[in-house]
This record gives sequence, C-alpha cells and structure tokens, in this order.
Amino acid sequence: MNRRASLAAAVALSALAVAAVAPRFIKLSSAEAASPVVATKAAADLVGPRGARLGSATLEESTRGVLIRVQARGLPPGRHGFHIHAVGDCGDPEFKRAGAHLHGGAASVHGLLNARATDTGDLPNLVVSADGRLNAEVFSSFVTLGGAGGRQPLLDDDGAALILHANADDHVSQPIGGAGARIACAVIRPGR
Repeated sequence: MNRRASLAAAVALSALAVAAVAPRFIKLSSAEAASPVVATKAAADLVGPRGARLGSATLEESTRGVLIRVQARGLPPGRHGFHIHAVGDCGDPEFKRAGAHLHGGAASVHGLLNARATDTGDLPNLVVSADGRLNAEVFSSFVTLGGAGGRQPLLDDDGAALILHANADDHVSQPIGGAGARIACAVIRPGR
C-alpha cells in the first residue's frame, strides 16, 4: 500500500471512530426540522427609576426559546427576581406601565417551582456582585421573539419588558414570589 492510500485509510478509520463516540443530540420533530428558526435578535437598555441607563440586555432566538444576556452596574448587591413583563413600557418611575408578568393562560399563576404555574415571564433570580455589577445569562423555553414554535411572542403589538426586582423571587408564592419593588426596567426592541 502506498503512502497516499495509507493516509486515506487512516483518515477514514478516524472518521468512523469519531462517529462511533460522538454525542447524540436531541432529534427535532418533523415540524421543527421543516421550519428551522433563523436567528433573530433583540436588545434592551436597562434603566433605573430616574431613567439613568444602568446596562443592557441582548436577546437571541433559538429553535427552543430565547437566550437573554444582561450586563449592568450600579445595582444593589444580592439576589434579585427577574421577569419578563407583558408591556414594553418603562415610562414611569415604578415601572408599573410594564404590566404584570407575561403569562400564557387566562389566570396568572406565578412560580418556576409552582406546579400550577402559567407565567411565561418567570425567569431565575439574578445575582448582583458586591460591587454592584451584574453579568448574567438566562434561557427561557416559554417565549419567542416573533411567534416561533407556538410560544408567546415578546415583540408583539404592545411589546414586553425585562424587570429586575429589589428582592429574590422564591418561585412559589403569589403574585410575584416576594420579589418586591421594580428597581430596573428594559423595553425589548427588535434588532441590534
């Protein structure tokens, strides 16, 4: 066997070995495979009660939900409830115009750990460091930016907002898990 043939045989055997030990991935349903999601992006400026810019968030569509990345500074240290609210409006100092949590049913039941939960806006708590900085990444399989997969869209007619609360969310109690006042708000906008 010549050197070129030996090299080709070695490459073929290596490819077979890799294929044999390669991880198995989740198989998409025929509907998902027929209509793959093109990456869609959105962004949001995080502001405090007086309108000062505290940071930003980027949102990116995936085939199974939305990845949210948040960076901010000047926040109180500790754990804070973080939710998607139903209206894209941060125009008042208490951020009440952002409405309630985004939810998928007629009745709103809060809590990632609540078996009866219907809030599609529930997200894990975010942790702000001792120096007031926040750098976090969370994923929600409950939402979409534009309506993919039958999930609740964030960029609908009235938009949506990200809200950071003063306290941690216990993910069970009603109506907002004891998360307290709204201390920062970000209107989700398409693009960027």
